[in-house]
Amino acid sequence: MSSVKPLPPYLISEEEYLASEQVSDIRHEYIGGQAYAMAGAGYNHNCIAANIMRKFGNHLEGTPCATFVADMKVRLGKDYVYPDVLVDCGKLSGDDYFANSPVIIVEVLSPSTRKTDTTTKLIRYINLPSVQEYVLVEQDFVSVQVLRRSQHWQPEYFYLGDAVTFAPIGLTLAVEEIYDRVDNKDMNEFRMLQSGLTTDIPAV
Repeated sequence: MSSVKPLPPYLISEEEYLASEQVSDIRHEYIGGQAYAMAGAGYNHNCIAANIMRKFGNHLEGTPCATFVADMKVRLGKDYVYPDVLVDCGKLSGDDYFANSPVIIVEVLSPSTRKTDTTTKLIRYINLPSVQEYVLVEQDFVSVQVLRRSQHWQPEYFYLGDAVTFAPIGLTLAVEEIYDRVDNKDMNEFRMLQSGLTTDIPAV
């Protein structure tokens, strides 16, 4: 991801956006006729996305489903966005630049994206007929929220010690697997407990 500070959104046609995005050094999302430059992500964000991508990808080897991270667009009508991780089980060709039939979409939340990921994108994603699960993962603390079509999009929350089942691909992951190598207070305390260490001062 680029570390360049994103520029303000600018008006551009859908055709111009699709043509320019193929040669741009900076990724842009296209919403409501405006292109939005995307900022680079930090360590925790990248760890979470990479963990999920790796687990999904390994599980789906030899199947029609493919896992993509960060650089594959999803088309939402005339809008185009870049989920952090997605699984698409449709047939994609070598010339495709966006997914048409994602079944799982994952967004890693940050202060700059939280509002869009939990409002605008949420509504647009769950209205895609192919999407079966929308997953929101916090990076500053441990919390995984899953919204499932089968549960009428009612949110379910998972924390350390829980396991998350991604039903469309038949995979279950422990929450701590999703947060492997992540550096936040919850995970640091969890690792200390797993190592048999505590921060308590022994009584004398």
